[in-house]
Amino acid sequence: MAFVLTSPDVAEQQMLARTFVHSAMGAGGDNVSPALSWSGAPEGTKSLALTMYDPDAPTGSGWWHWVVYDLPAACTGLPRGAGNPGGALPTGALQGRTDFGSKEYGGAAPPPGHGPHRYVFTLHALNVDRLDVPADASAAYVGFMIHFAKLGEAKLTATYQR
Repeated sequence: MAFVLTSPDVAEQQMLARTFVHSAMGAGGDNVSPALSWSGAPEGTKSLALTMYDPDAPTGSGWWHWVVYDLPAACTGLPRGAGNPGGALPTGALQGRTDFGSKEYGGAAPPPGHGPHRYVFTLHALNVDRLDVPADASAAYVGFMIHFAKLGEAKLTATYQR
């Protein structure tokens, strides 16, 4: 069975709705994390991690919008708003520090006139129960640890521009 990531809120290669756009940096959205679901995790999956990354951000290194790790292997999705303060993350799941400097979902916020940006949601199946990262780890640090524990991944890419 294929490892797939889907969403009732985000369509492959389609523009994000303003609900999922950041409220800061003049972007004017609601900054709500989208609902996501998945199936087909590879055999041996002990936990999952989810990232949202903009490779088109004009930083030289992209922009990390969301980092969730230590999701239980039995978890098959996240409800809308799970990445927001008070959201319904599964027990034990943690959010890492994004490039906005916080440990929560940060929606799309590309510079005005910069053209379309891609927002890549990646679900990583891991061979460890928990990632060994400090509580204040950057998204890049979490990503480094994901790389060495990854059994497989499923992606969903959306776009947005101002």
